[in-house]
Amino acid sequence: MLHWIRDHHRAETRKLPFPPEWEAIVRTNVVHYRLLDDAERTELHAMMQVFLEEKTWEGCGGLDLTDEIRVTITAEACLLQLGLPHDYYRNVESILVYPSTVVVPERHAGVFERVDGPVDASVPILGQAFARGPVILVWDAVLHGSRHPEQGHNVVYHEFAHKLDMLDGTADGTPPLVDLAQLDEWIAVCSREFLRLRELAGKGHKTFLDAYGATNEAEFFAVATEEFFDRPVALHDHAPDLYHVLSAYYRQDPAEREHRAGFKPS
Repeated sequence: MLHWIRDHHRAETRKLPFPPEWEAIVRTNVVHYRLLDDAERTELHAMMQVFLEEKTWEGCGGLDLTDEIRVTITAEACLLQLGLPHDYYRNVESILVYPSTVVVPERHAGVFERVDGPVDASVPILGQAFARGPVILVWDAVLHGSRHPEQGHNVVYHEFAHKLDMLDGTADGTPPLVDLAQLDEWIAVCSREFLRLRELAGKGHKTFLDAYGATNEAEFFAVATEEFFDRPVALHDHAPDLYHVLSAYYRQDPAEREHRAGFKPS
């Protein structure tokens, strides 16, 4: 019964008119939005309506949480799921937004919490995603990344890719896939590209993918996701097999969108 009520309410929310002021925010701040066709934009608007209503938002560090902040973050988070069967990030309940780079206090595991890896120490961050907790984002980094895709750094794509990765219970760089054939191809391609990045980064060579992706498989997937949406043509040219498995997973083809629109990032 509760699921029926939720789904009915979601269906009604999706039908609400998308506020023109929100559309203006997305068009200004999210460069990739301009590449979508009319059907994609309509679906993105509907997804955003539900996401904005269902998630708990909190401005931290004195940040005034405006519509621009909420709408910009929501548009990019929903863009990742645009081609996927989804439940509006069921593993995201709250989003905490700080004005600028924040040092998160050292986090200790709870009494009943299963720890899958080292607990993070106190370090400066631009974003963070917890398996059983919030997504933390820094607004100035969000805005800069959303307006400058040519730089290949987008903290929203990065942290919400982690949340997609965590949907199967582990952050291992492999999100839930449709079948064994897709899994086999994913493992073969991503393992090869991850090891290539790790080798090049370890030798101090310049790499197309951010060297942070060599940290582990989870960070590799998040970094690759940033490039897939921010610099898709360059990623396709640099690592066509990696582009292919990401395109098959996300069920989107950003490089084709750029070609179709004659888009050239500044």
